[in-house]
Amino acid sequence: MKKSALIFALVAFVLIIGVSLITPLCTPCMAILVGAAAGYLAGVFDKPITKPAAVKAGALAGLLAGIGAILGQIVGSIINSATVGPEGAEQLMRQFGLNTGGDYATSYWIAMVASTLCFGLLNLAIMAGMGALGGMLWNSFNNKTVTPPPPPVIINQ
Repeated sequence: MKKSALIFALVAFVLIIGVSLITPLCTPCMAILVGAAAGYLAGVFDKPITKPAAVKAGALAGLLAGIGAILGQIVGSIINSATVGPEGAEQLMRQFGLNTGGDYATSYWIAMVASTLCFGLLNLAIMAGMGALGGMLWNSFNNKTVTPPPPPVIINQ
């Protein structure tokens, strides 16, 4: 589970930075894929015997990988806000015909911090849930219980 969590924390970190530079609205889609993969790989590495153990390992792997997603969201938001800034966002709003009015810079920074926090926590929750699903899928596909054949019947003659 630790291997899976570390691998996908790094993957989530890089993917979420890249996606959040385009638009933070697309980061939950990446969280779905990365969380499920982290949970499935936790099953591959740990090979839990029971379904509850597989779900728990997957959820924990997804949760820990979600920490990488939160860090990626923060880094991506910092890069995005340093690149665009309140002035660039205000110009974009004016191009769409929207009146910004008042102290737009303060509103911009409050919205940037709030949206980063909300999307980061949303990604964390999605990745934990999808990690549990990935662990359950691994268990369903690979942990089949095989009933042993009946013992042979020996006939004494």
